[in-house]
Amino acid sequence: MDIKKVLVADAVDASCVDLLKKFNIQVDCKYKLPKEQLIAEIPNYNALIVRSDTKVTADVIAAGKNLKVIGRAGAGVDNIDVNAATEKNILVLNTPGGNAISACELTCSLITVLARNVVPGAASLKAGRWDRKLYSGHELYGKTLAILGLGRIGKEVALRMQSWGMRKLKFIPSYCIL
Repeated sequence: MDIKKVLVADAVDASCVDLLKKFNIQVDCKYKLPKEQLIAEIPNYNALIVRSDTKVTADVIAAGKNLKVIGRAGAGVDNIDVNAATEKNILVLNTPGGNAISACELTCSLITVLARNVVPGAASLKAGRWDRKLYSGHELYGKTLAILGLGRIGKEVALRMQSWGMRKLKFIPSYCIL
């Protein structure tokens, strides 16, 4: 597959663009293009990289007369008309698990924020009040964490929260493990 020009239609990590350029591929980053402008631009490119914002419809794909591959920087491809791409022999790729650590870190942070009453405590402090008993929250050590599904993110959350001394209750749709 000979890829010479890539349109990056949604913001991706700079390392993605740098890697393509390392292989002498021309990369144009044009974010938040209206559908009409994307349709006008896409004939000039061999590849398109998107995240969630850009909708790659059948109209966009039909306009991509030189398009060979559509890459989704993320897990799903629900914003890409895969059937239309398949009909034109355009390869559709995604990056499942690429955001697993980020999603895991956010999940663990939110669990901690909720358990320790961080938001109401910060609001109280900002208002000039502090009631330590009301806002100190609860320790996570010894508590049970229920995890629905043990995909990439669920496994990472389980690993990290176990290091905090949490017991885990895992639910996998077809059976339950304690």
